[in-house]
Amino acid sequence: MLAYLQRCLKDERGQGMTEYILIVVLIAIAAIVAFTYFRDQLNTKVNSSADEVFSKT
Repeated sequence: MLAYLQRCLKDERGQGMTEYILIVVLIAIAAIVAFTYFRDQLNTKVNSSADEVFSKT
């Protein structure tokens, strides 16, 4: 039983995928925080851009 546990602890299969998943999760959290923090500024810019586009038609 001890040998099996030692093999499991040394087994590194799937480690790369786990690291990529953690990186993607961190990027997603950072994007959510940024969009939440800059919500008002982004809303103003998008609305002014939309007004500019639709006022010229």
